[in-house]
Amino acid sequence: MRLLVTGGRTGYLGRHVVAAAAGNDVVAVGSADADVRDRAAVVALLERHRPDVIIHTAYVQSDDEVTAAGAAHVAEAAAHVGARLVLVSSDVVFGGSDQPYDETAVPDPVSAYGAAKVAAETAALTSGPDVVVARTSLILGDGSSKHEELFHRLAGGAGGALFEDERRCPVHVADLATALVELAGNDVRGLLHVGGADPVSRLELGRLVARRDGLDPDVLRAGRRSDLADPGPIDVRLDSSLAGRMLTTRLRGATEFLSP
Repeated sequence: MRLLVTGGRTGYLGRHVVAAAAGNDVVAVGSADADVRDRAAVVALLERHRPDVIIHTAYVQSDDEVTAAGAAHVAEAAAHVGARLVLVSSDVVFGGSDQPYDETAVPDPVSAYGAAKVAAETAALTSGPDVVVARTSLILGDGSSKHEELFHRLAGGAGGALFEDERRCPVHVADLATALVELAGNDVRGLLHVGGADPVSRLELGRLVARRDGLDPDVLRAGRRSDLADPGPIDVRLDSSLAGRMLTTRLRGATEFLSP
């Protein structure tokens, strides 16, 4: 299949998706190829490449227009050229709960980024019939993620703390990339949660990375997200059991993929 990956040139996840899609006709694009905020530029890009499937990984957490309007433009252009769309979304579409969220849960974002992701999901799901929205969580595992870099700095004595009350379901970047390529080639539609198998706190995650990399986990200090004036989502565990039944890709938990 001819597969176009937004964020495929320089994005952390996008580059792994390109690698996972080896053997297909892959077009990796970035902001230099088209500004997703520019509707006409996105349409022209897709008309030029005519992909069978688009995996949209590109976003800017601090730029709602890139995250929301950009996704809407990609979704509209995908429908225009008759391409299947796989949109990567996030667990922060939810506000927090003492129970894991499955695909039937109604989004209730408590951050601007979460609201932008909800808008992106809505635009994608209403753009046409051949769309799957893959919600995921913290992405890491290869040693070069922004999360692992932060944990290394903190374990090296940098100031800062890791939240012990935030609970999410981190996923290995290679597992997620493989799952997205699998979704590109099947007929799953609608919402699908593709988080890792283990719910862990930010502090637990940091300690797992420290142990894997031969650092002292006890150096990492604990903090509480709930103590912040604007804490954002705290407990947004994803129930990814449906993906476990529908995909051949196994989404490992952090305690497994970060084991020494």
